[in-house]
Amino acid sequence: MNMTPFLKKLKDKKLILASNSPRRQELLKGLELEFEIKVNPVDETIPADIPAEYVAAYLSRLKSESYSEELEENEILITSDTVVIEKGHVLGKPNSEQQAFDMIKSLSGATHTVMTAVTIKDRNKRITLEDETKVTFRFLEEEEIWHYIREYKPFDKAGAYGIQEWIGFIGVASIEGSYFNVMGFPLHLVYEQLKKW
Repeated sequence: MNMTPFLKKLKDKKLILASNSPRRQELLKGLELEFEIKVNPVDETIPADIPAEYVAAYLSRLKSESYSEELEENEILITSDTVVIEKGHVLGKPNSEQQAFDMIKSLSGATHTVMTAVTIKDRNKRITLEDETKVTFRFLEEEEIWHYIREYKPFDKAGAYGIQEWIGFIGVASIEGSYFNVMGFPLHLVYEQLKKW
């Protein structure tokens, strides 16, 4: 595929996406960019004193700093993290069906915040971009929540849900901000930054 005209100057660059997220991989492909995926394991323990609104940026930078290979002159590394914030608390990825149920139940009939941070770096510079979206769910019946959890198994998703899945189709009443940010990648910010790179 020919590269987007605005990004032709990146043709000599090698983009590396350090993420196993199928959503991020799909979205970055949507920018008509070629990239490879390399992921290093990272301890994502969040220090207790970090406010919820700074967690995504902290983890995104941590993933960038933890990348073990030294970047070549032509390489650009992209790392990212998404968090769901409900009443000032970060909802991570659920470890069980019950935890997933409790998370979604807490979001039912209320508005929460989704924050995504993306860190882009090469050998000479690094920048972290952040985006925030407000998502409001209608009241969800318990049977609807259990159906989603058992059929879609959202254990790899912050806040236990994917807006692009069934629960988003039937549950999201309104959204203020970027839809793709909720999916885990604020494409408009990434695109603008890569244009400047």
